[in-house]
Amino acid sequence: MRHHHCGHRGMHFGRRGGFGGGAPDFIIGWGMGRGGFGERGERGGRRRMFDGTELRLILLKLIEEQPRHGYDLIREIEERSGGAYAPSPGVVYPTLTMLDDMGLIEESKSEGAKKQFAITEAGTAHLAERTEEVAALFERLQQLAGLRERSHGGPIRRAMGNLRAVLQERLAGESVDADMLHGVAEILDEAARKIERL
Repeated sequence: MRHHHCGHRGMHFGRRGGFGGGAPDFIIGWGMGRGGFGERGERGGRRRMFDGTELRLILLKLIEEQPRHGYDLIREIEERSGGAYAPSPGVVYPTLTMLDDMGLIEESKSEGAKKQFAITEAGTAHLAERTEEVAALFERLQQLAGLRERSHGGPIRRAMGNLRAVLQERLAGESVDADMLHGVAEILDEAARKIERL
């Protein structure tokens, strides 16, 4: 495991208008969601987690459970993956159109302007022919949720948030001097060494 220590000499405190004008750049860069734990699946710009055929089966199975509209399907997939994956409308709606053209779903009555779909007999038969494949796909969604939960690291996020807030407060004042910076660096170095030994 490679580890980069934040030694006194190597620790660079970038500034935005000096400490008095805000927190150092390296602290601001720790905001969760900027390439950190908070990234989402497809919406975060990553590659698709399911190909076209797989997504069709997932949508069809969800529609079999109950009639749904496009946004509801996106939200349901996101919830079942623990927030790790949410297909974009630009993928979901064309897939629904394809399923409709294939005769596997049909538009059903719904309140409001949103188009809602229900499964057809052909759609039910289609799922019955692919029971194992569908089960495997939903198992993948569940695994994504588990991975998300572990990588999301609730307690770690809380601790990192506390650290970030404290550093912003202590290092944004006018009284920051070299001794304080070295003291902070020593604490962070020691914490890093302890984590590396876990």
